[in-house]
Amino acid sequence: MEDAEVIVGYQTYLDLIPAYLEGKEVLASQMMKEVDRCRKSLELAQSGKKVALVSGGDPGIYAMAGLVFEMAKENGFDCRIEIIPGIAAVNGCAARLGAPLMHDFAAISLSNLLTPMELIEKRLEAVASADFVLAIYNPKSKKRTEQIVRAREILLKYRDPQTPVGIVTAATRENETIVLTTLENMLECEIGMQSTVMVGNSQTYIWNEKMVTPRGYSGKYEL
Repeated sequence: MEDAEVIVGYQTYLDLIPAYLEGKEVLASQMMKEVDRCRKSLELAQSGKKVALVSGGDPGIYAMAGLVFEMAKENGFDCRIEIIPGIAAVNGCAARLGAPLMHDFAAISLSNLLTPMELIEKRLEAVASADFVLAIYNPKSKKRTEQIVRAREILLKYRDPQTPVGIVTAATRENETIVLTTLENMLECEIGMQSTVMVGNSQTYIWNEKMVTPRGYSGKYEL
């Protein structure tokens, strides 16, 4: 961002980094304008400008990197594209909760804007039955409220109702909240679009207000 001539991004994210915007050409837009942001970024880069396209979390995880490459391929852009890794919600929220991802885990987005709900349910069934720890992205919005209910129903087919669940909202921001609950009671908690929901596996437990999934060391070594 320091080297860029132009910074492009979702307004909410740009509001978090005012120091990096000074002296730059800034192009901001609102939610659901991802295609427009990518197209403008590629056009500017193709013209020879250094462009930073700002993404939340890690740009390669449920974010903008894939769309940039898709649009570059489809439209014949040959400008240099560099992906700078960030801390994804799954990493940041896991750290806030303790160590819930110490064994095999999966991440599933409940947004059916781009993925059919039938496919999302199929993936939930596979993850739940295989005892993966599950990180749920985009769990709920004002209009999309039934997906998280359905996800819980599927998980309860395979998991104990007392399975630990961690809900982190707005991780590392001023309005951050962290809630530890259970699969049985998770829907009683506040869940929104800024939330990431971590569902433990059969071995996950709560200790000292932290969510921990054992790696298996205790079965092989004296701890």
